Amino acid sequence: MTVRRPAPAQGRLDHGPPVAVIDIGSNSVRLVIYEGVVRSPTPLFNEKTLAGLGREVQTKGVMPPDAVATALAALRRFRALCDVMAVQRVWVVATAACRDARNGPEFIAKAQRICRTRIDVLSGKREAKFTALGVVSGFHRPNGVVGDLGGGSLELVDVRGNRIQRGATLPLGGLALQDRSVRSIKRAEKIVRQTLTKVPNLKGGKGRAFYAVGGTWRSLARLHMAQTGYPLHVMHGYVVRAREALEFCRLVRRVNPETLSQIEVVAAARRPLLPYAALVLEHILRKTRASEVVFSAHGVREGLIYSKLSARERKKDALIAAAQDLNLLRSRSPKHGEDLIAWTDILMRSSGIDENAEERRLRHAACLVADIGWRAHPDYRGEQSLNVIAHAGFLGIDHPGRAYLALAVFFRHVGVTHDEELSPRIRELASTRTLDRARVLGAAMRVAYLISASQPGVLPRVPLKVMRNKLVLRLGGKFGPLAGDRLATRLRHLARLIGREPVIIAGRAS
Repeated sequence: MTVRRPAPAQGRLDHGPPVAVIDIGSNSVRLVIYEGVVRSPTPLFNEKTLAGLGREVQTKGVMPPDAVATALAALRRFRALCDVMAVQRVWVVATAACRDARNGPEFIAKAQRICRTRIDVLSGKREAKFTALGVVSGFHRPNGVVGDLGGGSLELVDVRGNRIQRGATLPLGGLALQDRSVRSIKRAEKIVRQTLTKVPNLKGGKGRAFYAVGGTWRSLARLHMAQTGYPLHVMHGYVVRAREALEFCRLVRRVNPETLSQIEVVAAARRPLLPYAALVLEHILRKTRASEVVFSAHGVREGLIYSKLSARERKKDALIAAAQDLNLLRSRSPKHGEDLIAWTDILMRSSGIDENAEERRLRHAACLVADIGWRAHPDYRGEQSLNVIAHAGFLGIDHPGRAYLALAVFFRHVGVTHDEELSPRIRELASTRTLDRARVLGAAMRVAYLISASQPGVLPRVPLKVMRNKLVLRLGGKFGPLAGDRLATRLRHLARLIGREPVIIAGRAS
């Protein structure tokens, strides 16, 4: 039932035929179809089935017949979806339940016939490696211990930038713990404590981040978001300080999950596993003495895609790559975004404003997405751009960074003196410094777009820089007539923010 691949839609990037990863885990079986094998992959389709293959493997040694039937039915649907979407490359991986169960080989043989491709049954160490690669692909220079809590196992691996140490795999997945402890949290705690004492080098995580990967840990984070009224509902990059995480984990493992406030944000099938996930996280934090928990939406599947990239593609900045894609899809002129980067580089260097490497990187990304809201009604461009950017599928950026990008583009549309439309919730994510930098960049963008009308090749010929304590805009030759009261007002607003006197030097048109 293979469908001929049509030409890509205007709203898609042409990375060739879509690719798919099917992940046969101990708790869930998931299909993700990606737009292509690129540095910042975008899912075209994502579906999972909670089959529970690993729920009896620890005590009975086999995957339950009903779970096997559910998983195979899901795989039939997933294979059909791949055919419908004209997917040409399908990678299938299987993890703890399939490698540990006596009936694992029989299940894999049936699954391979359904999927029409070889299934890679990952060893624990390879699963840890792919998880680590997923975190490397999703965070800018990660530094800490990565933990992937599945249904059957827990993988732990130390990551510093793109350097990955040898990983360890432990039988501490949620279903495995539930099974081995006969649903007793006290027994489960003893198992966790004894197992983690055998893991070397956990203390190497002291003062660093702990990257939490896996569906049940993400459910734990979602519950924490809901209970604290967190303003941004984006899981990837959500950070909880270690002390707060420990207190929350103790709460979750002590009580019946159904009695917890906001429990409805967690799928019913996940709720019984929350206490076990909280228990494991609590003891890992105690052992590693990590400074914070950073939740990752990237794991084995994304690590697999990342492993297929060339060395050159891997070196790309994931945030800039994603911003370039959005710029290409939604801006009036993608080249103008590149012009804006160089134009603001000159302004920032000459202004004397202190800007570190991370702030420069974020400014570049903001320039690339500055024009994505141009099709909206003028009264709503700021609000719409803010919502799109704050919730976009960006990688390599934390939540305060998202706030900076969103605020800068918001100010570019509504102005820096009329921000009554801005929700106070988004400001909670931004420091005073971040908010100030967003205002400066937004004000600079307002000057730039009034001159260029988003056309490429204009900004390089009308430089804006600080000279002798004055903010000087040069409009030479044919650009001289662009000077006017409206432009002068916008330049004055920018000059006031950076403490300079505005000057427009306009030449005559030839």
